[in-house]
Amino acid sequence: MKFSFDRDAMIKEVSIAQEVITTKLPDFILSNILLNAENNTLTIKATNTSANFITTLPVDIQEEGITTIHCDKFMNILSSLPAGEVEFAQDPDDIKVTIRPVSKKIKFQLKSIGSEKFPDIAVSQTVPFFEVPSKELKEMIQQTVFAVSSDPARAFLTGVYFTKDQDNLIMVATDGRRLSYASKPIAQNILDFTPAVVPVKILNCILKNASDEGSVMLAVVDRMIFFKFANYEFSSSLLEVEFPNYKRVIPENQSFSFQVLKSDIDQALRRTALMVDKKSCRILFKIQSGVLQLVSPESEFGTADEEIPCRYDGNPVTIAINYHYIEDPLKVMNVENIVFEFTEPSKAVTLHAEPKGDYFHIIMPMNVE
Repeated sequence: MKFSFDRDAMIKEVSIAQEVITTKLPDFILSNILLNAENNTLTIKATNTSANFITTLPVDIQEEGITTIHCDKFMNILSSLPAGEVEFAQDPDDIKVTIRPVSKKIKFQLKSIGSEKFPDIAVSQTVPFFEVPSKELKEMIQQTVFAVSSDPARAFLTGVYFTKDQDNLIMVATDGRRLSYASKPIAQNILDFTPAVVPVKILNCILKNASDEGSVMLAVVDRMIFFKFANYEFSSSLLEVEFPNYKRVIPENQSFSFQVLKSDIDQALRRTALMVDKKSCRILFKIQSGVLQLVSPESEFGTADEEIPCRYDGNPVTIAINYHYIEDPLKVMNVENIVFEFTEPSKAVTLHAEPKGDYFHIIMPMNVE
């Protein structure tokens, strides 16, 4: 096996493989990537058994072959080398591969594991893909993925619910105290598919690596989800859980609302949070005509409060909220004005853009005292 490649091009592909591979796995082969060199194309595969990645890279092949090598070590070697052409070689009877830059007297030898020990990865040749605009799909992921639960004991809340309703694709995430919802009218020509609960890991890979331009090919079938774009194919097992009935959480109507500039509340929230008790993360929103006051209750360090202008004409009211549940959606809302809707201090608060867009975030308040 012998081929040469551009160092920077290889780094780009291997870095994506690193995102998929999970460290500290009991099976050492899962820390490896598979390299298959044939027809002047290098196919790279990575898996952690639930999430998979396949990519192709044009290379100059002198001898075809297939092997697996440790992903992180390969990346460390590549990162240490100067830019330019790199040669990769392995004798048929040797477990070590040789990696060296063509223009320098540098040589690494890295142990390999036979490709026959690498796990099979689900293939998509017969999968019924549908096409969605990449930018819209990424926006949906961005508006929901942060709201999943990180508690492994609540596995049914650790993924993003993905479904189709007439001409709309829908994504929903919740950790039981907040809910994020995104819907896009981009499913006009898409056949119905079984609703899926998609692991966060694969969605973050799509969010990071898909372009804002063009389309993503997507398929949900046989407890798997597939994504294809550019020269990449990602796939993942779906979470075999029953997602809660999210529609019951969405308020039908809310009596009151106030509007603030996103820049105002973003900055005030970050300053006020400096004095918040880190166990409760509670901030008081004191709303009165024309003014929103953010207050951090007394902690071991002290207090903070700040007033910002708001559009509100109702009676004074105080709502206690975990500030992270405001901070997280603000990071991904690229708008000028933010609206909070509510009925009473102990019931759900809805956060959305103004004008209202394709997404919203629902937050359950905390006790004021």
